Amino acid sequence: MSVDRTCQLLNSYHRTVRFWPSCLLFLTLLALAACKGGPSKASSPAMPANGVAKVVAFGDSLTAGYGLSPEESYPELLQKRLTADGLNYEVVNAGISGDTSAGGVRRINWTLEGGDVKVIIVELGANDILRGLDIAEMKENLSTIIEHAKKRGAQVLLAGMKAPTNSGIDYCRWTDEAFIDLAKEHNVALIPFLLDRVAGIPSLNQADGIHPNPAGARIVADTVYRYLKPMLEKTDKVASK
Repeated sequence: MSVDRTCQLLNSYHRTVRFWPSCLLFLTLLALAACKGGPSKASSPAMPANGVAKVVAFGDSLTAGYGLSPEESYPELLQKRLTADGLNYEVVNAGISGDTSAGGVRRINWTLEGGDVKVIIVELGANDILRGLDIAEMKENLSTIIEHAKKRGAQVLLAGMKAPTNSGIDYCRWTDEAFIDLAKEHNVALIPFLLDRVAGIPSLNQADGIHPNPAGARIVADTVYRYLKPMLEKTDKVASK
């Protein structure tokens, strides 16, 4: 199904349905934002440069910081946390609004070029899920991204996403299992749900109801940092031996 057709169906659905579960609302508005091509103040991914070891945040609008200033995006907040804790890493925001797992496959190699990337945070899949992409195809794309990252010597922190609750029990289960299986198959760390404690809470999201506002982005950064910090501390410990 084309993106235009998807947008038409979503708009029609929005006019006819009075109540959406929070997860469905989040994913539907995320796709609508991508279809409309709304502005993002932090939508251009930076490229790793030579020098300090890197942490690359690789994803879609949730990583790019849609609607936020660059300093409010979760990757920039991670940078501040790392600096405060004395961890000498540069966080690179490689998020592109509206990106999919297939788009990630196309740009993973050049994103990792030119820098000492120690960890890549892979946050992709929400747009695939909303468009009804076969979960096996999404999983294959994410698997390819992970494999390329590991070949480059980078550790992977995989950020999980949830399927809309009206997708059916099987589709929701397949989605959850895809991220869990990827983490096990590739032996990588997994954040079960990137937007834990943020999705569906109006006070933590922008006017569109789905992209985190500055307060929500701080919670996302806290969630990611909880998994990222032990990885970096272990890396530093090994390097110091």
